[in-house]
Amino acid sequence: MKQTASMDFFTVPTATFRVLSVFLVLSHDRRRIVHFNVTEHPTEDWTAQQIREAFPWDEAPRYLIRDRDAIFGKDMVATTKAMGIEEVVIAPRSPWQNPYVERLIGSIRRECLDHMIVWNERSLCRILQSYFHYYEGSRTHLALAKDAPVPRAVDQPENGRIEAISQVGGLHHRYQRRAA
Repeated sequence: MKQTASMDFFTVPTATFRVLSVFLVLSHDRRRIVHFNVTEHPTEDWTAQQIREAFPWDEAPRYLIRDRDAIFGKDMVATTKAMGIEEVVIAPRSPWQNPYVERLIGSIRRECLDHMIVWNERSLCRILQSYFHYYEGSRTHLALAKDAPVPRAVDQPENGRIEAISQVGGLHHRYQRRAA
């Protein structure tokens, strides 16, 4: 799992009826979001650049799972090969073969974007950064033994009262003990 990541695109409509594309790269090890970016017009070159930004230096995983989207063209394949990444291309129309990133996209929609109004690229980036901060630091995952992707210590009762910390614009909360 440490050597596997997956990537995908999903679209988000704005209040002005534009459609933005979000590119995601997810590490399977601890369900960490390695990289994301937003654009109105994704191209093959832009996508190849996003892979270079997601895995700088020698941080590339051994396997990268992706679908057969046309945006993943020759430049993208050449970039991943040059980085020493073996691409695992899923079967046509088979999103269940890329379950981790598809589940993440569903969570983003259900837990965040279905409750927000997106105005433009900048507002979508801000919303997603806020959600990803919550997702990695506070949101529990059954596959991680009810821990978050970034592990956290369990607070003891002697550490004080429990207080709610608002996250994602008040949409979610993190509960933490604070000394009196």
